[in-house]
Amino acid sequence: MGESKLKLRDLGTVSDKNLKKSLNKLELLFVSLEGVIGSGWLFASLYTASYVGGAAIISWIIGGVLLMTIALTYSEIASLIPKSGGIVRYPHYTHGGIAGYIISWSYFAAGATVPAIEATAIITYLSSLIPSLTVNGFLTTEGLVFAYGLLVLFFFINYLGVNILGKVSHGIGWWKLIIPSLAVILLMVFYFHPSNFSANGFFPSSTYLASPYSGWGAVLYAIPTTGIIFAYTGFRNAIEYGSEAKNPQRDIPFAVVGSLAISIFLYVLLQVAFIGGINWNAIGVSFGNWKGLENSILSSGPFYEIFKYSSVGGSILLLFEAFAILLLVDSAVSPAGTTVVGMGSGTRVLYGLAANGYFPEIFLRLGKTKVPIVSLITVTVIGGIFLLPFPAWIALVGIVSSAAVFTYIMGGIALEVLRYKAPEVKRSFKLPLYRLIAPISTIVSLLIVYWSGFATIFEVMTIIFAGLPILFGYYARKNWDINLKLAISLGVIDGAVIGLIDYYFIEETKILSVANNIALLIYEIVMISLISSNLFVIYRFYDKSRKEIKMGIWLIGVILSILPLSYFGSFGLYQIIPFPEDLIGVIALGLIAHYVGIRSGMINDAIEDIIKNTSGFI
Repeated sequence: MGESKLKLRDLGTVSDKNLKKSLNKLELLFVSLEGVIGSGWLFASLYTASYVGGAAIISWIIGGVLLMTIALTYSEIASLIPKSGGIVRYPHYTHGGIAGYIISWSYFAAGATVPAIEATAIITYLSSLIPSLTVNGFLTTEGLVFAYGLLVLFFFINYLGVNILGKVSHGIGWWKLIIPSLAVILLMVFYFHPSNFSANGFFPSSTYLASPYSGWGAVLYAIPTTGIIFAYTGFRNAIEYGSEAKNPQRDIPFAVVGSLAISIFLYVLLQVAFIGGINWNAIGVSFGNWKGLENSILSSGPFYEIFKYSSVGGSILLLFEAFAILLLVDSAVSPAGTTVVGMGSGTRVLYGLAANGYFPEIFLRLGKTKVPIVSLITVTVIGGIFLLPFPAWIALVGIVSSAAVFTYIMGGIALEVLRYKAPEVKRSFKLPLYRLIAPISTIVSLLIVYWSGFATIFEVMTIIFAGLPILFGYYARKNWDINLKLAISLGVIDGAVIGLIDYYFIEETKILSVANNIALLIYEIVMISLISSNLFVIYRFYDKSRKEIKMGIWLIGVILSILPLSYFGSFGLYQIIPFPEDLIGVIALGLIAHYVGIRSGMINDAIEDIIKNTSGFI
């Protein structure tokens, strides 16, 4: 059978036009800043310091610069095709259902947890006043009840509509800029200990760190695991609200790049102020014992406790005590603002999944306030579910950050595909040096995921593969017209096999902590065999699938390659490839992924139709 002409459906085209276009330039900027300045500023400085020591400021700088390359690629794409839930819709446009679904599913899984993380942060900080809310950093039953109440409140704020949300974000955004800035000024002017930066050396050994690595290994490991990437990725919110912007072509790049640039500057200063403000004696931790910070009194409210236990005197003491109270207020305001926007962003990601045809069209349904109401309810419920197994801030941020960053592998690839496929379209923002920046952004996304360590990468892969039953059981049935019995069979078999092989590997590696080469080999063989057999059967008998399989199969290869590379690398369980030589392998994989991805995207003959059907571009 010959291949039919590829026709990618965008089921959200009609509902996109019904979304309210209410957000102006500053409101878009603050929508992104709301995502950036939330629980990250309250907790990330503590965990980064405990993992890296004085060199924590380098982690923030490197992380910010690397994320900027990714943000720049998405700025051009989003200004060209502004769509609600844009980051999960662009891969579908350029690479079809296989690659698009993998990216969309993992991105949604990451984004859906943000409300739970931020609600947890609020309750954790408030435990400084109400200790019964947490135990050892984890929410108690009482804390969970409060957290669920917050999720319900944030649901209703989102339901009021994007116009209200934009104004709330704008107002709270100024507060969220001012309070952290005041914290930096007060600590650096009145209570700063430069000697803290050299406590047990600027690059302390792992003996004194919560990180299993030392030196540059610790610096890089902290970027995806301690909240740095979790904080910075808030830049994406302006992209997710693309269909609701008044002038998306001009304003989205401004909001994306502007929010990230502001956050890099602010977070580096916050880390400097935090390290300089540590009073080791007051918190009961020996000088230079960085890993001791995690379990000290700072864990419930890092900046609050620093101000509370400072040894300043006179009128400065009164100022510090007053500001400590203000920080408790901010501990509710900052994460609350992030949760409101994050819940809205997750809603639009789910909306984007339905627009791509991955989920039922009911998730496209708009409520009376022109908000995707079914998607909003679903994201709220999922946030509540995630509170139960991971009721601690640090327990979620590493996995969430890595899952989100992995999806950014498509930014530079999609940009180059769109440059080739639609060169004549006028672009309000055109990235200079895109042939250099685009592949760098692809490499960066893989490097950040790689630095998170083998255990986190395996957990991210588990999230990705957990979505395969829906891909083969729902999307393939609806879009490739595969037989209903085959669709059900593939969905059930995939779910069972993936669950069993994951359980086997986790058990054989003692919960991902002990090397077992045979277990890794068996895992890879089973997963390769499972996915290959699925694709072979569908490709052989259903010609509608062929182009989409050709466009997306390379991404599955990347996923199955990064796991053994991580396992044998310096951040893995069986470290035979030393640092930094192992980074050469990751960079090589990134370059291969980038150029194979571009070539695969060129097969798509539906991009022009998608761009032409998006109002306001030509």
